[in-house]
Amino acid sequence: MIWIKYISFRKAVNLLKLYFSYHLSILTKKAIIWGYPFSITTEPTNKCNLKCPECPTGNSTSSREKGQLDVNLYKEIIRDIKDFAIYHMMYFQGEPFLHPNLYELIEYADQNKIYTTTSTNGHYLNKENCEKIIKSGLKKIIISLDGTDQKVYEKYRMNGNFDKVIKGIKNLVFIKKELKSVYPKIHLQFLVFKHNQHQLTDIKYLCKELGVNKLELKSAQIENFTHNSHLIPDISKYSRYFKKPHYQTKTKLPNKCFRIWSTVVITWEGILIPCCFDKNLEFKLGNINKNNIKRLWKYHDFSEFRKNILQNRKKVAICRNCSEGLRINY
Repeated sequence: MIWIKYISFRKAVNLLKLYFSYHLSILTKKAIIWGYPFSITTEPTNKCNLKCPECPTGNSTSSREKGQLDVNLYKEIIRDIKDFAIYHMMYFQGEPFLHPNLYELIEYADQNKIYTTTSTNGHYLNKENCEKIIKSGLKKIIISLDGTDQKVYEKYRMNGNFDKVIKGIKNLVFIKKELKSVYPKIHLQFLVFKHNQHQLTDIKYLCKELGVNKLELKSAQIENFTHNSHLIPDISKYSRYFKKPHYQTKTKLPNKCFRIWSTVVITWEGILIPCCFDKNLEFKLGNINKNNIKRLWKYHDFSEFRKNILQNRKKVAICRNCSEGLRINY
């Protein structure tokens, strides 16, 4: 029951406020927001060592300046949210372990009783780093591995080294046992593409062999259908899309989304955006270098965004390619 450690009476009341204001908003079609986000996403850095073709950072289509989250700004964020935040994802764009102070950031969040997780491509899991990860208090780590051999793996994880990732996972599993630590829980994430769908059985066996806690088979989000529609798997179960006549998400996009009543995303620059699907920062809702999270959370711009979702979500560009990321856990 690890979650009990991170939920106080004040946080529970805040969660109820969010839940009821969300459902009241759906009924009235007005953006009513009580309470503050119980979930937060921060971006340690938008730098990355890989060249994944559907990632704005990897394929160099992003016009954003490269940088990393300032340690003092991060600590200010945590101080602002610690009384109501329960869950913290330390990942947006880029590879988190390229931030030189990542372990210090994780430890600070954990000390402030926030359940913290991150997502990585797994290339920086040497024994020294794995020990730092465990001692930092990180509770969950998602490691991307979209193939069971180098040839298949590098078709999407360009510049990636399959053997290095496997060795890193083994390091983390071994050192967890050595330090007698339950955490972080290790989740292996396998994005299902057309070129790797034949390895679904193999990845399940590999996970058992490696001793990770969970396998997540996840559908891939495609932005550039002109060049990358060949990535979409043939197996409907693992695809977010159907073609009729153009590629569309299977999601019916109802005029509601709890995510923007519960979660806030902050880039390394300090820009607040409504959702992790806003990869190109189309909806900048403020800057925490100028205003704190509480003020921006209930600010006019965010309220207008929520109102647009309630009235016609299909008109919001970042929503049209959202299917909440189909996941199948094993």
